Amino acid sequence: MKTDGGAAAQFRGRFSGDIISVEDSEAAAELHADGYGRESGGGLALSAHEALYLSFRGELAVMRKGRAVPFDALMRELRRDTDEMLVRFLIYRDLRTRGYTVRDGFGFGADFCVYERGDYGKKGAKYLVFGFSDGRRETAGGLQKKVVEITKMGKEPIVAVVDGRGEVIYYKITPATFSGNRAREDASL
Repeated sequence: MKTDGGAAAQFRGRFSGDIISVEDSEAAAELHADGYGRESGGGLALSAHEALYLSFRGELAVMRKGRAVPFDALMRELRRDTDEMLVRFLIYRDLRTRGYTVRDGFGFGADFCVYERGDYGKKGAKYLVFGFSDGRRETAGGLQKKVVEITKMGKEPIVAVVDGRGEVIYYKITPATFSGNRAREDASL
């Protein structure tokens, strides 16, 4: 099987509706051990950004109706489902390229749980990453509540911003207490 880059893809996925699945149980187990997808009926269901990343790297041939779907066509199709798909893919690709294992976020509105290099399967995620495109707005109060809860869990909240050129910039955020909030906190004690 040849992919866009001309190299043979190691894995095959099937694209049906909006689901991309790897049905070969050995391939599914190998991918899952590396932190990809969720187990589903003996196979593996990949999120859109996971499938895009593996397709981009030439490791996954995504099949539809017996034909491989090229990366660009796959991206166009998956972007129809959500405007944030490109942002999620760019952040996911950047983190994976840096050697991190990345899973979908859980709660708090986090996009990704990120494991320190070598920790996946041994320790919990160290970082919770919130993805934003350049210019997207978020209220400070809403983000502060999330940051406080995340840090109580022993995780580090990170904001990843994709700029207009598609580069990802990371900001570590910590709980902040502003003078107006301090008065309210003291009154509630």
